[in-house]
Amino acid sequence: MRGEIFLSAKESRRVFVIEQAVKGNISNRQAAEVLGLSRRQVIRLKGRMKAEGVVGLAHKNRGRAPKHAVPKETKEKVVSLAKGPLCNASCQQTAELLQEFYGITLSAKTVGRILKEAGIPLAHSHRAPKRQRSRERLPQEGLLTQLDASPFAWLEDRGPLLTLHGAIDDATGKIQGLYFALNECLEGYFQVLLQVVQNFGVPKSIYSDRHTIFFSPKKEKLSIEEELAGQSVPLTQFGRALSELGINHIPARSPQAKGRIERLWGTLQSRLVIELRLAGISTLEEANAFLPGFIKRFNQRFAVTPANPEAAYGPCPPSDMLEQILSWRQERKASRGSSISYLGHTYQLVDSNGRVVPLRPGAAVEVLTHLDGSLSALYGGNRYLLRQLTQLPKMIAEEPKKNPVSRAHKPAPDHPWRRTPINPSKKPAPLPHDNLLSASHGG
Repeated sequence: MRGEIFLSAKESRRVFVIEQAVKGNISNRQAAEVLGLSRRQVIRLKGRMKAEGVVGLAHKNRGRAPKHAVPKETKEKVVSLAKGPLCNASCQQTAELLQEFYGITLSAKTVGRILKEAGIPLAHSHRAPKRQRSRERLPQEGLLTQLDASPFAWLEDRGPLLTLHGAIDDATGKIQGLYFALNECLEGYFQVLLQVVQNFGVPKSIYSDRHTIFFSPKKEKLSIEEELAGQSVPLTQFGRALSELGINHIPARSPQAKGRIERLWGTLQSRLVIELRLAGISTLEEANAFLPGFIKRFNQRFAVTPANPEAAYGPCPPSDMLEQILSWRQERKASRGSSISYLGHTYQLVDSNGRVVPLRPGAAVEVLTHLDGSLSALYGGNRYLLRQLTQLPKMIAEEPKKNPVSRAHKPAPDHPWRRTPINPSKKPAPLPHDNLLSASHGG
């Protein structure tokens, strides 16, 4: 023997059987049946044992690293990244990011094996089997969009706490829109709806929770137009926009009812956070600029094919109409001088030729605040620009009304109305003409 080697239990069994075949105690066919080999393989192994001894039966790659083994430097790089920028990433996401950003191609299982060898706990273990059956996806893309928002430390300790507004298609699982804001707000949902309509089209229905942004909690008296439209409660700003786009709004009774977007938040809170970290993003503006590229990569990776490949989206409205629909509206009353007051400023309506639109006092004007912060107004079914006034319009001064001069008749001092009220117990004082009559009669 060339040296002392250590054989596994399988190799020791093979050595014993081949030795018996060499000594002639068993035939080649019997040795092949015991070892699960062919007769030719047994003859080859007998030749190796006769020429090299027991060493000839050991595996030739013993003590040598396999050609497909991961280099030590690569393992160290993976471990270093897993402790740093890729901390808390799943094995699958780590493998994807290693290939995209570092040019290292490894499978998710290989990444998991490297992390286990380094003693790094895996961030995501295998899920337990589901006990309840999920609702079947709708057959066509565009039939139903789920809408929600998720407050989370998306920028970790590098920036403020943000709320991510998002929309996902029920049939394909595609992210249709994402937008960061400081809190859950109407602007965030309008921005997401704008992405959905511009990039895909108008969906048939939207599924959301019962937040007051979506459904009004007030039981106000409806207008005649709202009653004729079949409304039971007043529409919110978002509800009014959906109504103008022709989208059916469905309220969810529980978070589990809109489980598809709830599961999306769990995925994004692990994947998106790590990608924002790798990109070094620390502000709201940078985060929103990063989202379009992330959405494209996410949909390529996770979107599924619907049962019916034909999309059910409606056509996107013209840009000026869409800008008018996705706006925040408030009603104002016109004052003298064809002007309105809004947020502490005075404005006049101006047409496309720059002429001031005459308004009768008390006329209702709807002021539109658009997503870019600009203002316009709706009056008489037409849309106008607003021009801020630095000097208030001159009013026609009116003379104050004078109280009319009273011309009431004043009674004479000796008028009977001026007499002292008569007391029955006392004799009334004689009038001057009574005394004259008494004197003339000698009384």
